[in-house]
Amino acid sequence: MTQVAPGSETLLLERPEVVYEDGDHDRFSHYVPKAKYLESMVNGTPVLALCGKLWIPTANPERFPVCPTCKEIYDTMKK
Repeated sequence: MTQVAPGSETLLLERPEVVYEDGDHDRFSHYVPKAKYLESMVNGTPVLALCGKLWIPTANPERFPVCPTCKEIYDTMKK
């Protein structure tokens, strides 16, 4: 849902609550800021994807399909 924040012209985007079965989130590549992804790969710190998944990337993201929730959120951000 998109709404205008009271007293400003800033849009607020509410993220839908996403529930995955055990292991489902590991079947997708997720969208995270590139700098955060690189930092995570070097330091082993967790990153937060657009869909809300928190994890430490270890696998090549090109091996997996894009998370549909991340893609949907990203597409709304580009407009």
